[in-house]
Amino acid sequence: MLYITLRQFEYISAVARYGSLSAASAQLSISQPSLSVALTQVEERLGQKLFVRRKGTPISLTRAGEAYIKEVDDLLAAARRLEEPDLLKGSISGVLTLGIFDDLAPFYLVPLLKALSRALPDVEVRYRIADFETLARGMLEEQVDLSVTYNLGLDGSFSKKDLMLMKPWVFVEERDVLANQKWIALEDLAQRSLVLFKEGLSIRHFLGLFRQVGARPIVRHRVRSLEVMRSLVGGGEGVGLSYSKPPYDRVCDGNSIRAIPISNTFAQEPVVLAYNVFSIQKELVKKSGEVISSVMGG
Repeated sequence: MLYITLRQFEYISAVARYGSLSAASAQLSISQPSLSVALTQVEERLGQKLFVRRKGTPISLTRAGEAYIKEVDDLLAAARRLEEPDLLKGSISGVLTLGIFDDLAPFYLVPLLKALSRALPDVEVRYRIADFETLARGMLEEQVDLSVTYNLGLDGSFSKKDLMLMKPWVFVEERDVLANQKWIALEDLAQRSLVLFKEGLSIRHFLGLFRQVGARPIVRHRVRSLEVMRSLVGGGEGVGLSYSKPPYDRVCDGNSIRAIPISNTFAQEPVVLAYNVFSIQKELVKKSGEVISSVMGG
């Protein structure tokens, strides 16, 4: 329980500042007797004299009062700050759930979490790593606040901002005749067996790219992870296609592969920051989006 009120602290500060009960009472709009009684109550509570009060001389602080008044003024300054309407405008708190597409997570999740933690220290950041359809559904159901993903399966229900443009890569076994190429065109893969992602939007996207060059390649394997794709490629089971490229050629079973960029410029795809246009956490999403854009160059 607080026994000394903020009002009484204001009385102490005013008397110390003006050096007399009359001047302080005029500033505080309180009678001198009431002010005197308030000072006496505080001193009795503290068990110490704060002021030297003698008739015909200005009021002065005791040694204990000089140390005490500094704490009082700091307290009053903090209390006034808490009354400022703009105090909370720059402060954001709450829980943010960040969605990130499966293949992008190993490259960008940690940098994004660190940047969000620094920029929004009062926000609890959670994350969900998932495929296109799961992220879109999560945003619509308000289980995911915003997502870093590709612009696949996102209709007018979502606001989208381009972050970066990604080119697709072809993964080939190191002894493949294409392994030493600097670039590979989709047309060069028309007769090759493909290892593609199992997720519907992804596989339809890549097959749609081949249709643009009049090719209908054979899909030999459908996988859920990039590492499984790379392993199958290393074992001679086909060529893989992905927009994500790890910075190493060896796969988990010891084989080596090569990653070569696709030369067809129309195959490039933007990574986007997406969120539900009807999100109830608009300010949090806005601030978080600014942080994510700064990390990913959007």
